[in-house]
Amino acid sequence: MQDFLKQRMPTGIPSLDPILEGGVPPGSLILLFGDLGAGSYEFTYSSIVNSLNLMKGTVAVGTIVPKEIRYITFTRMKEDVQHEITSSFRADGLEELVKTIRFDDLSDLYFDNSVVPDEWYSHSNVITRLQKRSSQDSILLKLANIIDGISPGSLLILDSVTDVANQSALPNFWHNLTGFLRGLQRISKQRGITTYILLSRGILDSSQERELEDIVDAVLLFKWEETSGARRQRVMYFEKFRGVMPHLEERDLVKFAVRISASGGFEVSNIRVVI
Repeated sequence: MQDFLKQRMPTGIPSLDPILEGGVPPGSLILLFGDLGAGSYEFTYSSIVNSLNLMKGTVAVGTIVPKEIRYITFTRMKEDVQHEITSSFRADGLEELVKTIRFDDLSDLYFDNSVVPDEWYSHSNVITRLQKRSSQDSILLKLANIIDGISPGSLLILDSVTDVANQSALPNFWHNLTGFLRGLQRISKQRGITTYILLSRGILDSSQERELEDIVDAVLLFKWEETSGARRQRVMYFEKFRGVMPHLEERDLVKFAVRISASGGFEVSNIRVVI
């Protein structure tokens, strides 16, 4: 683990990595927390696409690239995510590159206890679905099993914790979820697995949002703000980043204006000085 702490894993975003002195510490549990459409998904997709390109070449000493990119969804289809990534960027060979991402779809477990008809999300037969429902495996246990099989030094995306966190009213579920994330934070450090956790802002209670923010190593907040002329502007804040935040604050690098384009993806177009 000590070796991981001395290295950096690039986010893959060229305008951001130099600010982070090459990237993030491997093993960081990073909460991408934001308003709808404010840039958290664009950040994730840009990071994935550029990291896939980095994985094909050579990198500087002290910099590591993901061993693999693992994308776990709770309600979305693999094909939907792949299409969203490829349609967001203009780049040659992107479709083949995106196929190298390893996807895990947990929608069967998510929807099994809902009113959603089986035919909407599952292609298995009735007997198989009944066997799944009678098993003791929860969605968090299945998630843990998947993470156990991820190669050390990989990039993991959980899309999105909003989907499972909104079940917090169920008995013991919130306690189990936060306990799971604390365990994930621990094992991520041991294995150098960098994790992006996507969470939509304003869906959970503020106290629950704060608890999740407390668990993770870093919180990147994506917001819409009004600028002069009543124009809306995407901004990104580093709300916290253990071990990195002091260096950012020393240089007043905490709040950024964001630009999103098909050619450049997610870009930090202007660094704003904190007053």
